[in-house]
Amino acid sequence: MWQELGIALCLVLVLEGILPFLCPRHWRGAVMLAASLPDRRLRLMGLASMLLGTALLYLLH
Repeated sequence: MWQELGIALCLVLVLEGILPFLCPRHWRGAVMLAASLPDRRLRLMGLASMLLGTALLYLLH
């Protein structure tokens, strides 16, 4: 179980690093836009992301 968790965290780091590596200017703009969003909107986006990820894991497993 711990090995799979480590693999998953490594894949997250790889995926998170792709956009800043490929197009840093657009990535910076997106981060600045996200920073200006209200907390409620960010929380809803985070919840939607977690639910989508959970559903996709369920479907793939």
